[in-house]
Amino acid sequence: MNELKHPHGPLILASESSYKRELLARLGLAFESIGANLDESPRAAESPADTARRLARHKAELVAQAHPAAWVLGADQVIALGEQRFSKPETAARARAQLAALSGQTHQLFSAVALVAPGGALHEDLAAYQMQMRALTAAQISQYIAEDRPLDCAGAYRIEAGGIRLFHAMRGDDYTAIVGLPLTRVHTLLERAGYF
Repeated sequence: MNELKHPHGPLILASESSYKRELLARLGLAFESIGANLDESPRAAESPADTARRLARHKAELVAQAHPAAWVLGADQVIALGEQRFSKPETAARARAQLAALSGQTHQLFSAVALVAPGGALHEDLAAYQMQMRALTAAQISQYIAEDRPLDCAGAYRIEAGGIRLFHAMRGDDYTAIVGLPLTRVHTLLERAGYF
């Protein structure tokens, strides 16, 4: 929600996530935020990466249906350890269980983005990270949850805050993907689609 208005239609972020809004604002583009309500359950035999792609696309397409003259950006993130997937814990007990399961393991984080341009052309990309978590004691997990309150974060950690100390290593190419919106991918999609 910056000064730079676009002459060829508004930019809409198909999300009401404060994390995604704060990230997108870094690009210095004017945009509005409209949530897309949909069932985010994975489908049978769908890989975590495919789930992230499908949900990002569906969010963008849903909002674009109501705003056909806009550039609509959808995003979704899936965290997985093997076949197990991790959503927002919402309670401290579930956050403890998630961190206990991830402790000492390397899990995958997939952040997908989809852009629907005016006229309906679809542009998509995916950022993947390998997240190697330190082995954590129950006391360390409880202390971290009390400090950071990561109840609205998939995987129960805020990498941009105290959650950074939970990790031994992170392997990927766009740090903002971990928070939820890979800005290098977003900028490239907008560029390829002719937004600039």
